[in-house]
Amino acid sequence: MSLGSAPHAEATDLESADGALLEAQWREYEADRPKSIREIQPFRRSAHTQDEDGTEYTLTSLNPAFNTWFLLDIKTVARHTKTVTYHLEMTDPEETTVSLRTTDTPALVFENNGVVERCTPWSGRNSELDKAANSGLPYAPICGDRVFVRNEVRGSRSNREAVAEFLRDNVIFGESIVGIIKGSFYEDAYMVSGDVIAGGDSGEVAASLGKANLSQYPVFRAYFGFELDGAEGGMQAGSWYAVKDAAGIYASAMQPGMIHPDILNRKGETHWLDGIESRADVYLVAFDLSQFELGYEVGTDHPRLNWSPRPSGSGKNWQLPGPDGFNTSAPVVRTGMLSPSLTDRVAATFAGGFKRDHGAWRAGDKAFTNYGHHYGFLANGVIFSKLHPGLSTLFVLDDGSIHMRTWTEADRELLPRVRFARQNGVPLIENGVPGDQVTSWLGGNWSGSAEADLRTLRGGACMKEVNGRKFLIYAYFSTATPSAQARTFQAYGCEHAMLLDMNSQEHTYMALYTNEEGRVVPHHLVNGMSAVDARGSDGHPIARFVGFSDNRDFVYLLRK
Repeated sequence: MSLGSAPHAEATDLESADGALLEAQWREYEADRPKSIREIQPFRRSAHTQDEDGTEYTLTSLNPAFNTWFLLDIKTVARHTKTVTYHLEMTDPEETTVSLRTTDTPALVFENNGVVERCTPWSGRNSELDKAANSGLPYAPICGDRVFVRNEVRGSRSNREAVAEFLRDNVIFGESIVGIIKGSFYEDAYMVSGDVIAGGDSGEVAASLGKANLSQYPVFRAYFGFELDGAEGGMQAGSWYAVKDAAGIYASAMQPGMIHPDILNRKGETHWLDGIESRADVYLVAFDLSQFELGYEVGTDHPRLNWSPRPSGSGKNWQLPGPDGFNTSAPVVRTGMLSPSLTDRVAATFAGGFKRDHGAWRAGDKAFTNYGHHYGFLANGVIFSKLHPGLSTLFVLDDGSIHMRTWTEADRELLPRVRFARQNGVPLIENGVPGDQVTSWLGGNWSGSAEADLRTLRGGACMKEVNGRKFLIYAYFSTATPSAQARTFQAYGCEHAMLLDMNSQEHTYMALYTNEEGRVVPHHLVNGMSAVDARGSDGHPIARFVGFSDNRDFVYLLRK
């Protein structure tokens, strides 16, 4: 590596985003043809230069609005022409910019508060770029830690996850086989029903969130994996308690059968709750969004970019490798892990939602329009799969604001401002009431067991506003149908709610983090989720999503 400083900015070039260029790239984005993930980025800009020996360098900002992800292409023309692409991630995108020096000797040029430094990580026989690419690290720093090289690594899997994926990839009708496994082993397997405690102390209620609308507020045992202030003798159902040593985070618990009849007896909105889900515990965690930033990272494998097996006929274009024209993210690298530059601020993570296999419609209008409405997702302004109107969407804009609502055609105008987004089916709650597909198994794409039994372990999330302050609420349902989920979120006063994933504690994983003696220590929503984490040789836990790469995508919250 060569790293040098300069007193002022140098001649560099990233193509200006003139109207003609943006229009051409927008046509590429919309084109219904095979393409690469690079071609689907309508806001990208590139700079190009050539060295004396004919080596060509191209630096592409995949979305300049967020200054985070770049592709560096190096084309050598020695004996054989070869192009190698590196995916770079800025470690401090808020304060530092990078560009490509296009005069004299090519170099990466970093600028921070008027200080300019040059870096040539490709120089030398055993270059810094080569060392980083072969390090085995998902994030390998170069250029004085100003930028990471993102590297492909293998995401972790539990035995069940590995078997299910093997069946899907190698057995005809594998999805149905996996459905049978779910029906046999998963239904109600994680159900918890806490004992009601007579005369217990209700503890301190987080007044800013109020109480859920229940018919009764008994004190009962809940089994969170972290401590709550004022809940030593049990929790009052529907009340909120501050999580110890975690400012701005609150927890609550209840059972759907406790919901007030004024909600449960509303006709036509949901199915009636059965006796099992009525007494199954629901654990909720609320985040005061005035104290947090939210982000999203894709897993090393999931969600994939190929076709879901669900759409068929006119819902699928067999000429395309995937619904967006490609079936691989290469050369964009999926690490399945939080950037090390954010580790010191991480407060929580939870699993992002459904895999591609289940993230599209099998039947109904959505199965035969927009190629089955595969769930869309973006990270750092980079589009992996297009966002579709009509789907429940959690997204973050360029001003840091966090939103959850049904994506619309008009929201297309927001795309230049979207930094993160994850879609998961249709709403459980919309405008404070159950979504219009809650009672439709196929219309809602709710999934379940092979026998279409919808009651199983499920995760979900909602948004609630209290006196102008927004809260994001994650909920873990030990066994529930979409109807029980909708009624629960309705009782807690949520404006919009979405289903996340289901059937195992791995897929509904959620953890809070504390920094203890320089270690990031996970504290799980329920203790069984700890089985997904790894342990170091010293016996200390290594947190999923934070300490090692995972094959699943995830949402993360950072302290401001």
